[in-house]
Amino acid sequence: MIPKDKIYKLIAIYLYICDLYESELKHICQRFSNNCDPDFTDQEILTIYLFVMHTEQKIKLNQIHLFAKDYLLSWFPRLPSYEAFIMRINRLSEALKHIANAMLANHCPNDCCFDTSLLDSAPVNERELWPKKSRTRVIVRPRTCTTMG
Repeated sequence: MIPKDKIYKLIAIYLYICDLYESELKHICQRFSNNCDPDFTDQEILTIYLFVMHTEQKIKLNQIHLFAKDYLLSWFPRLPSYEAFIMRINRLSEALKHIANAMLANHCPNDCCFDTSLLDSAPVNERELWPKKSRTRVIVRPRTCTTMG
């Protein structure tokens, strides 16, 4: 059972996606096939994806589908199989980019500065990324230039 506040979020996300789909996304997600009117719509796929990521903090697609199957099946009774869900999400990647841009444009704080970017400057130690056994010996020494002899 999902709490009422989360149900209201689910409905709000669905209505937002439907409005955005009718005004802009239908041109990005347009299907040119016999399956142009599927049983489980693109709006429903996007709603599940965004709702589960936002409220449950699940980012892996298998976790999102499992949550939807366990808790959202009463809201989305025609939920496709995991494989079909993944295929549909992958086909909607351009729509997700457009949604992100629309949300940033419409819900940006007043004090947001568009000419400033935030970068992660933490150095990555490559030696920590690989296990000791897979490290190879260094072929080129630091600060040596092979072209200068």
